[in-house]
Amino acid sequence: MLFGTLRFISKGWVAELYINPKFHFTYLGFDWVKPLSGNWMYLPFVLLVFACVGIILGAFYRLSTFAFFLLFTYIELLDKSYYLNHYYFVSLIGFLLIFLPANRFFSVDSLRNPAISSVKTHAWTIWILKFQLGCVYFFAGVAKLNSDWLFDAQPLKIWLQAYRDLPYLGWIFASTFTAFAFSWFGCIYDLTIPFFLSSSKTRNYAYFFVIVFHLVTWILFPIGVFPWVMIFSTLIFFSAKFHENILLFLSKLLKIKQVSSTFVQNYKSKMIVILLSIYIFLQVVIPFRYLLYDGNLFWSEEGMRFSWRVMLMHKEGFSTFYVKDKKTKGEIEIDNTKFLTNTQIDQMSTQPDFILQYANFLKNRFSDTLLVFGKNSFHLKNPSIHVESFVSLNGRPHKLFIDKKLDLTLIKNNLGNRTWLEKY
Repeated sequence: MLFGTLRFISKGWVAELYINPKFHFTYLGFDWVKPLSGNWMYLPFVLLVFACVGIILGAFYRLSTFAFFLLFTYIELLDKSYYLNHYYFVSLIGFLLIFLPANRFFSVDSLRNPAISSVKTHAWTIWILKFQLGCVYFFAGVAKLNSDWLFDAQPLKIWLQAYRDLPYLGWIFASTFTAFAFSWFGCIYDLTIPFFLSSSKTRNYAYFFVIVFHLVTWILFPIGVFPWVMIFSTLIFFSAKFHENILLFLSKLLKIKQVSSTFVQNYKSKMIVILLSIYIFLQVVIPFRYLLYDGNLFWSEEGMRFSWRVMLMHKEGFSTFYVKDKKTKGEIEIDNTKFLTNTQIDQMSTQPDFILQYANFLKNRFSDTLLVFGKNSFHLKNPSIHVESFVSLNGRPHKLFIDKKLDLTLIKNNLGNRTWLEKY
């Protein structure tokens, strides 16, 4: 995450994604989370760098982990246009680290205060991380148990075509067999890898597949540092002896000698059990909340986010917005590029909640506005907002997504069923 944050700053993405845009698509219930003004938006990223270094060194660990979780989650809440499952994963791990005693040995904190030093920890502090990693894989595998993925090899059949012109290897990626092989292997891998990593007999072989799987996805798909996050995070499944050998090597390399004390912490076991049970329950239930809704999940995207549905669909769409005067019936067509970035337009065009948010933005933007067309003019007081939207799902022909007859300002953006969408 230190590398990822420095990379984010160096590529100019802070300005491109958070400073320059005129409008941000906020998460439901988090409209109050706003970006800092101008170049002040760099501050959370600079502080995030310090928090990462603090965690790496085990220096001021509680403050560093709390700051990391707060800052990273704040940045991700600013605009859901950039939502990725692995950002959600990082926030969860950041949250868990606040409560884990990861600074009790081989850390600046334990060197400063030997009284906290210990080579032992409670078992739950290790298996909660294993559980969280297992959730990412297992639920991603469960999500792949759908007809498009297994029986049509979609969307991999579409995405792999981007490599069909590669010298010597292009024919492999152009093959339908390759798309099906990748689809089925990906599904089986996600469903089984947590269990193979948990067994000492299969762990080494499983980790080899972890490395190969994530290196391949890193090469083929633009998913940032996530493959590296998973490659290194899954080392938590290895034995204590494995990690002790790493620390011993680093101790000799850095010439650091540290002796553990007899530190003991008395936990209120019942409270730990209750809190862990609540956390585990939420992590198991949230991915299945889509079952509360009718219709095609990939079409309506109800319950799509925060459920480990990684790279499961390919949606393309175009949405034309109209601001209409209720009195004169006059209307204007909106140029979305005047208000949104290209990334925001791409995300908005296929996601219902984005479309509703943008419609409300347009209503506020054009309310009480005088529009002049040559010699004609009309005054917009309380305009209605309409959209003509067409969407293609996993390579199928475009279908009507939202009918232009609807006044989007009359539709509430909530957790209710999106019955106002056209049927898939």
